Amino acid sequence: MSAPKGRLQGKNAIITGAAGGIGLETTILFAREGANILLADISEPALAKALAKVKEVVPTAGRLETIRCDVSKEADVQAMVESQDSWGGVDVIFNNAGIMHADDADAGVWFGCKHAVLSMRRNKKKTGSVINTASFVALMGAATPQLAYTASKGAVLAMTRELAIVHAREGFRFNSLCPGPLNTPLLQDWLGDDHAKRFRREVHFPSGRFGEAIEQAHAVVFLASDESSFVNGTDFVVDGGLSKAYVTAEGPAPAAPQNLAH
Repeated sequence: MSAPKGRLQGKNAIITGAAGGIGLETTILFAREGANILLADISEPALAKALAKVKEVVPTAGRLETIRCDVSKEADVQAMVESQDSWGGVDVIFNNAGIMHADDADAGVWFGCKHAVLSMRRNKKKTGSVINTASFVALMGAATPQLAYTASKGAVLAMTRELAIVHAREGFRFNSLCPGPLNTPLLQDWLGDDHAKRFRREVHFPSGRFGEAIEQAHAVVFLASDESSFVNGTDFVVDGGLSKAYVTAEGPAPAAPQNLAH
């Protein structure tokens, strides 16, 4: 008896920001589900470690390759996508990598969408799935000021919805992933031992905890698979209910800020 096929069996996928966090967890799940994967990231050493990790965890993985890509540069994104023409073209792209310049542009998401569509057309694809990482803050105010970041993620939602309608008749689906705050080293190191800063976020969690990257990855697998063939233009929220809740958690109030004026 042959082994059962995975949910993404034979699909050619690109994952940006694949070297860590949501990107790496998604890459591992995609590999388990039978996808051929191009791992993209700005750091070549991090990519090498990620590739070794995926091969270790999923020894039966299909085709796996890496490419350095700065998603803020269209030439990089175009080269990344066009490299999959030799595979038969892109079936799935997860525009996960974000950039945070002084002007907080999120152009990398647009470049990924643009060139994925061109690849799908060039390779005569009948279906395709594009998943763009946004954020729960695109749906509600952030706990602390981050105006440019929030506005850019709101733009991702609006752009994704428009692309979903424009390309629906071609069979190309576009959906946004809206994660809540995650238990990642980057965020936890930033919060550190600052009780007030941590409480300012945790007080909003209905579940009383941060989310995990693997929980986002499972959502991406669904959006990439044929199981979601009638899911298009959605703001796919995976935030533990945070965006639907008022402050619910109980706990001590943070210490009053000290007057730093001298």
